[in-house]
Amino acid sequence: MAFAPRAFFLLCGIIGLTGVWSLPVHEEEDGCCPKGWTQLDKRCFIYKEEARSFLDAESICNLLGGNLVSILSSLENVVVLEVIKLTADPVPDTWIGLHQALETENFLWTDGSEFGFDNFAQTLSAGDCAEIESDDELWDLDDCTDENPYVCARDIKCPH
Repeated sequence: MAFAPRAFFLLCGIIGLTGVWSLPVHEEEDGCCPKGWTQLDKRCFIYKEEARSFLDAESICNLLGGNLVSILSSLENVVVLEVIKLTADPVPDTWIGLHQALETENFLWTDGSEFGFDNFAQTLSAGDCAEIESDDELWDLDDCTDENPYVCARDIKCPH
């Protein structure tokens, strides 16, 4: 269990040296994320604490110019957890953009990203939509109609 905090601090040190992300973004900067969003590389992230169903959360993310967050690496997973913790600590059950395709066991991201990295717990609950679990901060499945807070992501949009 001591590995997780050490790994996080190591990642923070590496990221700080390379300058690839900023946390939090409070106003529009050269990185081109809207006010209140956090930037990592060429993507912006925001935590929305009002509980919604998976489909409603995806719709709101679409209105904000993005999708429910796709998490494509362990670094992005750490950043998403920190974005949540800026508002809510401990982390509540929180929707991410991963779901099972209809009548298959294949996973799809709502933004169309390729599914490769995962942070699933060893045993999964019944359901078709993925969430970050409050008790262990690992991914699990839940009924898509349940209501949870959620994280949206979008590509940076620069005026130049």
